[in-house]
Amino acid sequence: MRKTVFAMLILATGMGPALAAAPSAAQKDEFYKVCFGISQNAELCGCKADAAMTLIDERFMGVVIASMKGGSPSAADYQAYNAYVARSNQVCKPNY
Repeated sequence: MRKTVFAMLILATGMGPALAAAPSAAQKDEFYKVCFGISQNAELCGCKADAAMTLIDERFMGVVIASMKGGSPSAADYQAYNAYVARSNQVCKPNY
């Protein structure tokens, strides 16, 4: 199921499979810091950061981090962003 959602996100963002690079460790760390700054929930942010590493690619991780900082995804990224949020909530919901 995870692979299917990831493939759908790749297609929705207009990237071909050859262009999808995994998020970096630095991006994962930044994701966690920004998330924790917003929520103060270490367990949730850890889960969301781990999920992001398998659900989205490096470029889209930048979109997500920018959105957490108060930005908005571009019109081209909006549908994929909503799909990512829904999927990461689904992945992390059992524990939170």
